Amino acid sequence: MALSKTADCPECDGSEFYKAASMRVQLGTKQKWHCTDCGYGFVTINGIDTSIEG
Repeated sequence: MALSKTADCPECDGSEFYKAASMRVQLGTKQKWHCTDCGYGFVTINGIDTSIEG
C-alpha cells in the first residue's frame, strides 16, 4: 500500500500527498491524505476521492 500519492492540491501549488491514516470501515478502506506543503486534506474510500473541486 502506498504511503504517498501525486495529485493537484486545490489550496496551493503542491502535488505530493502523504497518507495520514487508514482504517477498514463497512464501506471499504478509508484513507486520509494530506498535502506535504500546506496540510490540505481529503479522504478516499475504496479509492473514490471525496474531495470537493470547484
